[in-house]
Amino acid sequence: MGVQGLTTFVEGNKHLLQDVKFRDSLLVIDGCSLYFRLYFNHGLDQLHGGDYDAFTCLLNQFFSALETCNIQPYVVLDGGVDPSDKKFPTMRQRLQSKIKEADSLSHGRSGCVLPILTRNVFIQVLIQRGVPLVQCLFEADREIACLAHQWKCPVLSNDSDFYIFDLPGGYLPLHFFHWSNLNGKASQRYISARCYTTNGLCRWFGGMNRELLPLCAVLTGNDYGNPKDAETLLSLLDVNALRRGGGRGKSSTSRIEGVLLWLSSFSCAAKALEEVSGLMKEEMKAGGGKSKRGQKSGLSSQLWAGMQEYHITSESSLARWFSVREPPGGTSSWLPECLLLVAAQGLLDPFVVNAVVMHRALLIPQVENSKLASSHCCARSIRQAVYGILTQRGQVVQPQDLRVHEIISQGMRGGRGQGVRGWRGGQTDGSKDQGFPLHTQQGVNLAVGGVQAQICSLQMYVDEYDRLDLNLKKNQVEAQPPKTPLHLDTIGQIPVAVRLGVFLEVLGTKETALAPVPLHLRLAVAVTGFWMREATPTPSPFQLQALVLAMVYGELSWNNLHGSSDYRYPVPQLDWPAERNVLAGLEKIRLRPGSRRGLDVGVAHSLSQWQACFWSALCLNQLLLLPMPEPHLSWLFSGTLIHGFVSYLKGGRAAESLLVGGSLSRQLYFSLMEAVRRCSSKNHHSSLAGRGRKRGRGQGGRGRGQGSRGRGRGGRGARGGGRGTDEFNNRFALLMSEEEWDEFDY
Repeated sequence: MGVQGLTTFVEGNKHLLQDVKFRDSLLVIDGCSLYFRLYFNHGLDQLHGGDYDAFTCLLNQFFSALETCNIQPYVVLDGGVDPSDKKFPTMRQRLQSKIKEADSLSHGRSGCVLPILTRNVFIQVLIQRGVPLVQCLFEADREIACLAHQWKCPVLSNDSDFYIFDLPGGYLPLHFFHWSNLNGKASQRYISARCYTTNGLCRWFGGMNRELLPLCAVLTGNDYGNPKDAETLLSLLDVNALRRGGGRGKSSTSRIEGVLLWLSSFSCAAKALEEVSGLMKEEMKAGGGKSKRGQKSGLSSQLWAGMQEYHITSESSLARWFSVREPPGGTSSWLPECLLLVAAQGLLDPFVVNAVVMHRALLIPQVENSKLASSHCCARSIRQAVYGILTQRGQVVQPQDLRVHEIISQGMRGGRGQGVRGWRGGQTDGSKDQGFPLHTQQGVNLAVGGVQAQICSLQMYVDEYDRLDLNLKKNQVEAQPPKTPLHLDTIGQIPVAVRLGVFLEVLGTKETALAPVPLHLRLAVAVTGFWMREATPTPSPFQLQALVLAMVYGELSWNNLHGSSDYRYPVPQLDWPAERNVLAGLEKIRLRPGSRRGLDVGVAHSLSQWQACFWSALCLNQLLLLPMPEPHLSWLFSGTLIHGFVSYLKGGRAAESLLVGGSLSRQLYFSLMEAVRRCSSKNHHSSLAGRGRKRGRGQGGRGRGQGSRGRGRGGRGARGGGRGTDEFNNRFALLMSEEEWDEFDY
């Protein structure tokens, strides 16, 4: 949410913001505002897919600053899209804008695109630090305001809606929250900030009633839009002429000021709405139409409904979450209790909530080659599995369900496959019978009012909004349940081994292929094998090696900070000083800010496909209640590092040359490469992704190293050997089948 022009208006009237020395307090933080603000305002990489390690360091600095000042943060995150769908037009516009900005970045121009895993990294860092966190099921703004109102503490955000909510503790705009420059003595450190209260604004407008502020927000327009006839009313009021001093203006700030001056003449919202009703009737009469006397379906009732978005309840559902871990919103028919719990913990992506509630997915634009298919296309089968699991409900569906009514009515008319959004029915055959419950399963009987309809094919479709060239396009994507039967309502009772089997089935690999890999890296390796099979164009050897080198770099960085990990293979004479030298050498390959080297858009596109696959796999893993441990996301992918590695390898140097002297790093590198080979092998994968998929055409010769394509040699490289480029290519040949190797073009 956000009120058009309100931030500019308040910041242009500095007396509405009071200087404060902020310390020793609770603080409710708008999580989405925070991670957007931190990432964009500190020059972190957007062009190469994101630097999550640098973002993690920044997050740790921020929360350490709060801790130093004895500030206890409580972070609240948005969930899925509001079921009312009022905000969808705004979200669609923003998504289209981000597609254009991503393309602009890829051509060396300006733009702002948040890397796709930023939110996941943010949540993981908060959990690791023990920062209290909750993810709302839907929009969080009002929940944040209710919690802060109950606790009488400030809200930290970058959302102008908090200029409207009545918050006793005030609102701290992130723009004026100088957390990186602490002041005061060592025992009394504080953060310089500026605080806004509705009392200050209302005093400036002659003691205006605070309950009129939501009416101002709805009239001038927020993320939910403004009512259809609002512009007519504002033109009648000529709010631009109602500014202080009588001067005219056409900006959004002059409109805000004019509306506030007009509202300040009323004692309460009810009086203002009566005036609105009267003005609109006069307008209708003047136009020759009939007045709608006595009806409450006009503009005034629309304004009243919009004002309820800013209504603060006396008790916050979030307060109960932080005290007794009761998920906000209570029970829900959309998700079982176990998934509501993990969603509140931030461990279920809003993508899943949107899919099950709205039958819609908004796919995040990335910096890629806009002339090629969207990077999300190669991960479609993973998302289809998510949709498929969401359809496997064991409970009875009530006949009031609009979608079931539609299918039944079409069956009675003999129609086929014309259901409303999200569902598509097959042939129906009506016959009289006694009524019995309805189930949303393929081939079940539906009976309403004594009429039975046999649905031979009941399928779920999700509307995916994704890039096509430079336009936002809606695609109907069919749900594909995994082969292993699952019921969503009992998913928490399914053994971990079964859920893990489903996850590996979708990604097309087996647990034995991942056995040599550290537990926390298995998900990333499985995704990389999937990416090798499904990405178009096929990833190059250099891109794969660069990704694996980045994983090695991440492991060394993590171990350097937190201590060594548990490895399932022996590493003789582990020499940490030598490993740190390897780490320093890898860091030197990173692309630096201001580098004149232009973006390799082909590499960017391929890595965007990897991130799309990884993000989709994270969503699937979360839906399955984490049968596979999540990797350390902060240290898994760093775009500037990987692009630097690709450039280094393209220069004719071998990956092994960066690992000289590091026994752990070399062993890990070759172990990961071997595991990727196993996971990407056509002979071993069992996912649904490859069915009917057309692979890209081969473009040339076999390249060097063709003599090492035989099976059974996968472990050789891990034991050492020569350092030349020929052996590097030989080792990479182990990752490919003969047909795939023929398709490679160096």
